[in-house]
Amino acid sequence: MLAAERRDHLLGLLTREGKVVAKDVAAELGISEDSVRRDLRDLAAEGLVQRVYGGALPVSPAVVGYTARQTVAPDSKRKVASLAAGLVRPGGALILDGGTTALAVAQALPRDLECTVITHSPTIAVALLDHPGAEIFLLGGRIFKHSAVASGAAAVEAAQNVSADLCLLGVTGVHPEAGLTTGDAEEAAMKRALSARAADTYILASSEKIGTASRFQVLPWEKVSGVITDADPHDTVIEQVVGLGVEVLIAG
Repeated sequence: MLAAERRDHLLGLLTREGKVVAKDVAAELGISEDSVRRDLRDLAAEGLVQRVYGGALPVSPAVVGYTARQTVAPDSKRKVASLAAGLVRPGGALILDGGTTALAVAQALPRDLECTVITHSPTIAVALLDHPGAEIFLLGGRIFKHSAVASGAAAVEAAQNVSADLCLLGVTGVHPEAGLTTGDAEEAAMKRALSARAADTYILASSEKIGTASRFQVLPWEKVSGVITDADPHDTVIEQVVGLGVEVLIAG
């Protein structure tokens, strides 16, 4: 089989099965695992797959820059945001992550809702300026322009001095095996720091993130209270997540 044919086979397998296991493909095609890994490395370099130990997973479309992400699945994000906003109780304290879905949550909060919002996202803070009942705490640090959020040691330290009832956290990939992932190590660390300061953490995951993965794990499944998504409840990945004992809230 030619290299181009192997490439098409791997991409087709990823579409059908949701993952590629290198040793299984090697046995199926009668080639070495090294050949499969080399093909996967080439595909990963083109941004077509996310390599993981033993194979590859679908790459998340949410790893593009902040401005570009605003045009990715806006209707899905609004559905997720509407459901997520309903979890914020009057008088409650919310840690709200950055990103385009979190921004949609801020915009979905009732303008007269009295609450405290803690965020490391300047765009979230600005979006809440016209919410008279919302007290805003902005955590500072080095601005990670890809997601328009503060990150780094200063931001993590600032996060350790707050607490909240609820954390709404964005990720770029949701996969039953790879877990909850994002594309930057420092951003992943900041998300962990935010989640650790809340009684409950729910993941904001519009449908295009379901079944995909990025390079860095944010949290293991046992550290989250649930996932909010607009994906089909009968989607295989969603059923697997539910099977892990994780609550999944479906936005209609």
